[in-house]
Amino acid sequence: MDPTLILIGALMLVISILLSPLSSRLGMPVLLIFLVVGMLMGEDGPGGLAFDDFELAFVVGNLALALILLDGGMRTRAETFRVGLRPALLLASIGVLITATVAAVTAWWLFDLHWMTAALIGAIISSTDAAAVFSLLQGRGLHLNERVGATLEIESGSNDPMAIFLTLLLVTLIDGDMASGWSSLLLLMEQFGIGSVLGIVGGRSMVWVLNRARLMPALYPLLVAAYGLALFAATNLLGGSGFLAIYLAGVVLGNRHVRMMPMILQVHDGLAWLAQMSLFLILGLLVNPSQLLPLAGGGLVLALVMILVARPLAVLSTLWPFSFNLRELSFISWVGLRGAVPIVLALFPVMHGIDEAGLIFNIAFFVVLVSLVVQGSSLASLARWLELEVPAAGEPHRRLPLDVPAAGDHELMLFPLQGERWERPCPVGRLNLPEGSDLAGVFRERECLHPEPALTVGKGDVVAVFARPAALDELGRSLSGREPPRYLAQRAFFGDFVLNGDALLGDVEEVYGIEFDALSPELTLADCFARRTKGHPVVGDRVRLGPVTLVARETEADRVTRVGLRMDEGARS
Repeated sequence: MDPTLILIGALMLVISILLSPLSSRLGMPVLLIFLVVGMLMGEDGPGGLAFDDFELAFVVGNLALALILLDGGMRTRAETFRVGLRPALLLASIGVLITATVAAVTAWWLFDLHWMTAALIGAIISSTDAAAVFSLLQGRGLHLNERVGATLEIESGSNDPMAIFLTLLLVTLIDGDMASGWSSLLLLMEQFGIGSVLGIVGGRSMVWVLNRARLMPALYPLLVAAYGLALFAATNLLGGSGFLAIYLAGVVLGNRHVRMMPMILQVHDGLAWLAQMSLFLILGLLVNPSQLLPLAGGGLVLALVMILVARPLAVLSTLWPFSFNLRELSFISWVGLRGAVPIVLALFPVMHGIDEAGLIFNIAFFVVLVSLVVQGSSLASLARWLELEVPAAGEPHRRLPLDVPAAGDHELMLFPLQGERWERPCPVGRLNLPEGSDLAGVFRERECLHPEPALTVGKGDVVAVFARPAALDELGRSLSGREPPRYLAQRAFFGDFVLNGDALLGDVEEVYGIEFDALSPELTLADCFARRTKGHPVVGDRVRLGPVTLVARETEADRVTRVGLRMDEGARS
């Protein structure tokens, strides 16, 4: 291989990494920076690198997306399927079909194309992109309410089979092979069916192997990556959706007890970033900005129709039976992010030698650019404006698996003490640690202090705790190392009073002097949420009752167990 190409590729990665902090300062998605760097290094940019190897880009794109989906799946909690699975699957199937239809009609009208070519464009740009969604939701530190976050994550990880089915069907029909075109109607069931079965089976077998293998710690993350890619390839060979399979395998893996899981997640976080950078850099190299300019007018209109018409129509058509409120539907409609998947799908027409394949690729690329700029840059501010964020439990600065049989699944967790709550020192004996957890030590000014009962800890100290992963949320609340924004502070968000979900409205009326005339005093607070949310409440749900607002603080098995009571200003005076 030419050393010059290796040098250029490495420099592109270095430049992209060094420029990544600009994303938060400029309010733009970091993926857009990688894309722009690739375009600048391409034939029309200062780099002047002529790159047109579409087959290599296709291979790199598939492998990168597989790793991104594996990482995203491992970070998806199984509990989220309780509220997000059914709406996400509808949005990932019927919603994709609606989006593709609207996009096809718009492309046919704008670019004066044959209806089948326009339909192919609609299919290619119909699905949201897991890489973009995971990157923006996790990279921006957004902690959305479970109903919205679960729906978006599951949808973006499972809508590729429908988009791939539509794309392959139309490519086959345009090639003139009608028999294969009709037979490909079975492809959709194969993609979903085989992908789902092999994903779950493969995930369980991966858990079995990881928990029985005795390896050096550094090899566990590599084993997960290799196993995942093998599952991805095997599923594709058998006619299923490799993307769906590797995502589901990640979900299974992330929700089982697995040896060295914190290290696996830490390494795969880096692998996912490397995959995203490589993917967007190589896709940026493929496009020539000079070819995008003639499409700017029509491409902008198509992108805006996708954002303002197609996506909202798909969301409203599929999610109306569920308990989403208007704010949640508005946000899900806006997060129809297009990213690498449409560009990778746009390589199919090029590789099949279809007429106008170059035009199709450039249109898809332009739509992705507009989506990343318009939707990606406004995601965080819109979530806060719509009040869809919920307070997050503090994460430890480090999680270190012990990997010693005698320790079981205990880990060493490091929590830095920060914020106003730690301005006043607290004796270690008064730290509210969960059962089964124990203080290992306290770090202060590069010294390790023995946790004697008389020792006090405060702001700037780092507390080391031995604990099981199940205690992580409770530890985060007790030792939170991050000061949340004022609007997400516990008292500001949930209110001054905390009540049990089984408390009766009549008792609340008597204790707080509030009257709920329209409701029976025999109703519990949990019943109020069940009525409003059709049986699937999540943390952050609100129920307005006269002069107060009830806020779901904790849930368990589709029932609110702890409720925050927030007095309106008029009720306080």
